[in-house]
Amino acid sequence: MPRIALLQLTAFAEPEKNIRKTEAAIRQAASEGAQIICTQELFTTEYFCTTQDTSNFDLADKLPGPLTESHQALAKELGVVIVASGFEKRATGLYHNTAWVIDADGSYLGHYRKMHIPQDPGFEEKFYFTPGDTGYKAFDTQFGKIGVLICWDQWYPEAARLTALKGAEILIYPTAIGWLPEEKAELGEAQHNAWQAVQCGHAVANSCYVVAINRTSTEGNTEFWGQSFVSNHYGQVIAKAPISEEKILTADLDMEALEEHRRIWPFFRDRRIGSYSQITERFID
Repeated sequence: MPRIALLQLTAFAEPEKNIRKTEAAIRQAASEGAQIICTQELFTTEYFCTTQDTSNFDLADKLPGPLTESHQALAKELGVVIVASGFEKRATGLYHNTAWVIDADGSYLGHYRKMHIPQDPGFEEKFYFTPGDTGYKAFDTQFGKIGVLICWDQWYPEAARLTALKGAEILIYPTAIGWLPEEKAELGEAQHNAWQAVQCGHAVANSCYVVAINRTSTEGNTEFWGQSFVSNHYGQVIAKAPISEEKILTADLDMEALEEHRRIWPFFRDRRIGSYSQITERFID
């Protein structure tokens, strides 16, 4: 029964401070028995996508590179799986929002590039990120088969399904989502409810655990709503962090119960795959 830890943290403007802070949190989580440890989206920086500013491209890292190598050493030292999310410089003028997975022996299992890129007031991500080209992936770690998707991906059932069809038993969503002040009073509760509900739905439909790691605190005009959580395969939230506090949130994942659940709720068996061909259409007129 692996224990997972979600690192819901505030962020500094300086990447090195965030890297050191996150390493300390990883060490603390490991000391509390966590075997899979997950960061929030873009953990090395504040959420810089509130504006379009070319100087922010200087925040990007080459992946794999020194940052992932440091996680490899840390994972091997502590015997834990690390799932982290950062800003990747693939080439000059080509950048991705990318997550990587390090196994408990320190091996680099690979990375996933965010597929769905939003463009909204306060979330100017299309300016910074090229849509991912890795495909949906599942990583076979020492403590379970993990699928990683990132933030805006969490609204798309196709992404969850395809990752589960790759064999993922745990879907992990590093996230940066919050309220804008002009919307919170009227829509804040509904927005948060939709965010949690759709991901719990993915857990039910795919018979898997879903893990969402959000940041907390206010950056600029955005109040990140925290509330990182873990859902079981029934869509029940079994662990949840507060709104406005840092938290190392842990939960124990019963993989034997998940196996039994998939035997009696055989969604994958009963899929009528021959009827789904139009799912690749943009819209069906």
